[in-house]
Amino acid sequence: MSHTSRNARQRLLALSSRQHIEARWGALGELLDDFPTHRCIRGPETGMAMLKGRTGGTGNAFHLGEMTLTRASVALDDGTLGHGWVRGRDHRHAELIALADAVAQHAEWQEALETQVLAPLVEELAERQRGDAATAAATRVDFFTLVRGE
Repeated sequence: MSHTSRNARQRLLALSSRQHIEARWGALGELLDDFPTHRCIRGPETGMAMLKGRTGGTGNAFHLGEMTLTRASVALDDGTLGHGWVRGRDHRHAELIALADAVAQHAEWQEALETQVLAPLVEELAERQRGDAATAAATRVDFFTLVRGE
C-alpha cells in the first residue's frame, strides 16, 4: 500500500467526522502494543481564518469572509510533533488530527494507521460524497428550448 501524503491525510481527517475517527482510533489502539501517549503543546484553540477567493477562479483575489478554525499541536513521548486543523470548534477533532500527524511520522505505526484508520475513512468519505451527489442529482432541472418551425 502506498503511503498517504501529509496533505492528503490532513484533508481526509479534516473532512471526516470526529466520531468516525475516534471509532477507528480505538481499533488502532487495540492493535498496537506500544501505542504512544501524547501531550498537547498548543491548544486546542479556536480562532478565525480569512478566506480568499478569486473572480472566475483565476482573476483578482478578494476577501471572501472569515471561517472559524480550531488548531492543535501535540508531542509524543519521544518528542515527535504533530499538528492538526479543522473548521469549526471541535477541539477533540483537531487533537485527533494532530495525533495522527505525529503517529504517521513513525514507520512502525504508519502502516497500521493507513489500514486501520485512513483506508476506512476514505471509503466513508467516498460514500458520503456519492450520497451528496445523488441528492443533488435528484433536484436537477433540465432546461430545453422548443424551436418553432416557420
